[in-house]
Amino acid sequence: MNSATVGLAVTPTVVSTLVSHYLNRRRPVRPNPTAHISYDQGLHLIRSFLQYASRHTVEELQSFTNQWVPHPQWVKVDEVEIPHEQLARAASLLQDQLGPDGVRRVGGKEWWQWRRPKSPLKAEWIEMKADYHARKKSAETATGAETGNRVMLYVHGGAYFFGSVDEHRYQIQRHARKLKARAIAPRYRLAPQFPFPCGLHDCLATYLYLLTQQEPNTIILAGDSAGGGMVLSLLVILRDRGIPLPAGAILISPWVDLTHSFPSVAEDCPLDYIPPSGFHHKPSPSWPPPDEDELGEIKKISIHQKTATVFATSEAGGSSESSSGVPTIGDVKDTTTRLSLVINGEHVDIKEQIQMYTTNELLAHPLVSPVMQPTLGGLPPLLIMVGGGEMLRDEQIYVAHKCANPERYAPTDSLLDDQARAQLKQYKPTDVQLQVWDDLCHVAPTLSFTSPAKYQYRAIAQFGAWALARAQKTEIDILDDDRISFISNSSTSSSNSSKEEEKDPSLDQKSHQKKQKHKHKHRKKEKTPIHTPPEKSIGKAGDPLPRFKNHMIRQRVTPHGVIYPLPPPSALPGCTMDASHVGVVKAGPVRKWLVHKRRWDSRFQKTKRRVHEQRMRDTAAGYEVYGAGEVPPPSALAGRRKLHSVGLDTKKARSLGLSLWALWGSKHDEATMLREREADEGVGVTPARPEEGDGARTYSDLLRQEAVEPSRSVGRRRIVPLPRRRSRRRVVRDERQADEAEGEAEEGEKEDSDSDSPISKLFALRRGKGKAGDGLLSPEATAAAAAAHEVGSTGKRPIVDGISVPFSLGKNAETASMVTLMSSVDWGASGSRPPTRAPEMEMAAVGSGKGVLGDQGADADAPSPLLSPGLASPAAGLERFVTAEEVPRAKT
Repeated sequence: MNSATVGLAVTPTVVSTLVSHYLNRRRPVRPNPTAHISYDQGLHLIRSFLQYASRHTVEELQSFTNQWVPHPQWVKVDEVEIPHEQLARAASLLQDQLGPDGVRRVGGKEWWQWRRPKSPLKAEWIEMKADYHARKKSAETATGAETGNRVMLYVHGGAYFFGSVDEHRYQIQRHARKLKARAIAPRYRLAPQFPFPCGLHDCLATYLYLLTQQEPNTIILAGDSAGGGMVLSLLVILRDRGIPLPAGAILISPWVDLTHSFPSVAEDCPLDYIPPSGFHHKPSPSWPPPDEDELGEIKKISIHQKTATVFATSEAGGSSESSSGVPTIGDVKDTTTRLSLVINGEHVDIKEQIQMYTTNELLAHPLVSPVMQPTLGGLPPLLIMVGGGEMLRDEQIYVAHKCANPERYAPTDSLLDDQARAQLKQYKPTDVQLQVWDDLCHVAPTLSFTSPAKYQYRAIAQFGAWALARAQKTEIDILDDDRISFISNSSTSSSNSSKEEEKDPSLDQKSHQKKQKHKHKHRKKEKTPIHTPPEKSIGKAGDPLPRFKNHMIRQRVTPHGVIYPLPPPSALPGCTMDASHVGVVKAGPVRKWLVHKRRWDSRFQKTKRRVHEQRMRDTAAGYEVYGAGEVPPPSALAGRRKLHSVGLDTKKARSLGLSLWALWGSKHDEATMLREREADEGVGVTPARPEEGDGARTYSDLLRQEAVEPSRSVGRRRIVPLPRRRSRRRVVRDERQADEAEGEAEEGEKEDSDSDSPISKLFALRRGKGKAGDGLLSPEATAAAAAAHEVGSTGKRPIVDGISVPFSLGKNAETASMVTLMSSVDWGASGSRPPTRAPEMEMAAVGSGKGVLGDQGADADAPSPLLSPGLASPAAGLERFVTAEEVPRAKT
């Protein structure tokens, strides 16, 4: 299995897809994303690749997806080794989380800590070189900026048994670029050689290492497919063990139910690439593991070895304890856990292990299938992205609602003990943004070169920036998508679809409703009514998130980024399942698995027999074993290590196929980096033409010149502020979307009433109070309090509605801002004259240019030109001045 054979295998798929789009080019637009050739081509390529890989062994697939892939020159990649101290601490935390019964069920506490010789746990740092240099530059002037305030820990997917950081780097680098963050990705151990909890142990150790480098509020977790399920289990461990939680987490099509108990798994999903019958591969020493019959033969050999060794040792006068190099009866598991099902009216016992990640006994373990957790409350904010066309959509929708409403989706009483019930009461609901993308496949960001994937990357960056801003209580600046990273019409459509739809997702309502009516003709199970108006569209990163309602943002998103409200939970199959059916293996998926397995056993009958004979020989030669209580699963490499085995060669060859795939996936990023560099250099995004003023000074050059030497206006001329080049960054801040209600706590209001609050907000807060003694002065105490407020050399500060306004009385104005503010006071009623403006100060006229303050001051009875007519009271005038967005800032 190499690039040449894979390329040869998928070529017919490429050609047939092209021909199909050519023949169907005149047909009307289909309602699913496969109408675009780039998406359809990518979908069929992955599906064809997985079908081809199933004819090879697991080891061959792992080797192919773990080959070295070069990274682009504008990406900085560094490798780091996780210290042994963090691995040991992670093992201790994991043992505490499993508990005595859990340790027994996984087969001990030592075997899953074993690693291949000369194979330490490593992780890879991925960052844009431009962001790296900017971070280093800021570190010279800012304390603590060396490590940055944005780090993403990304756990790659691959059904727990294939994939690598090299294969996923083109996706991780885009997440890092859009969020302007550093990404770290662990090279965790893969099943079936290293089943549960090996990979979880590695990811936990990586997070603990990250805590030694970063503050927890600067970290955000992310993962796709199996990586998303691993991230959710990791968060539960951190919560229960009291480890600081990250700022948030992003779960992209997470695999959270290995029992396949939800309805969508049993359905036909033509828009997905996951094999409907599960993963099957050519037999090898790693997969499939020994079944009950093979384990019985291995047990006989082990007993014979033990008996012979003990007899030989006793004859020599030695101790039988010295024969620890051969397996004992207790070292070989008696039987695997059978699955007993009724399929087509017939009782069927399944003796084989059906999932590579763990044994049948542990499929419903809460750390394997997080849907079985007693509660998923108490976690940081989550973004859960679901493909509407994928097999696993029901379990993902279910787990999102379980996070936001733990009590409603709690397990049955038979599965809850006293500790689980205490957790349900202890942890509050988790804030979740759930996005269900119409008709998209599993982990659609894999097809990063398509328009739907680009919208998803935007949504991920938007949520990630908000979560970091919320955790750090600061503003986060990220890339302005519309300026630099716009979504073009590169995803060519095979039909006469409008290019305008790909450029701008905000289509007019009539056009979109027309498409929805056409869509309903092709999808009978559509739940959302066609007249439902869209809420908005997936915007650029930096747009504020909607407010959470009942701890959820529930969105249904079209492939072109148009957002609709998601149907209520009562209309979603995944949320209407009986709690007693969750985590129970169903007959439908198992039937598909059995049919494919029987076909594969017949096809590879000779290969399977050779693998069995080799296992018998290896068992006779002897395995290295652990002590009492250590029983590794049948597939675990730790339980079948040959005596005196040596480390494997870890050198990896370069993969041409994966390099081309990564190059295709990085094409958009490369173009974006080029536009960003041109913008930094003052060059236009589009090349200039000779007839468009070639040879003249660029406008950015003029701006830089004027910024260095600004002209000074005198007299009554209007001073126009220097125009600034539009920023390529967007600022993200927490707007309290996750609060249960606006202004829910009085303490929160007091904390917000700081020196940076606008006066209009303070006035509104003051009127809401209405009484003295709550931290602000009442209107009745204004006169008495005015005499007690001395502020430096500027005199006394007047108090209006209990608010000390930012200017002085009884003294001439010292700044243009004070002149502007004081011009609104009714000086005739106060019996005083307004202060005069300092001779050297010039004030800009507003609006039509009338009413500019002269050198001799303004008429006391005339209304201020800065205020709207009819404002009588000083308080109204001040509030109007502060809140008017059309009034420019006064210049001195």
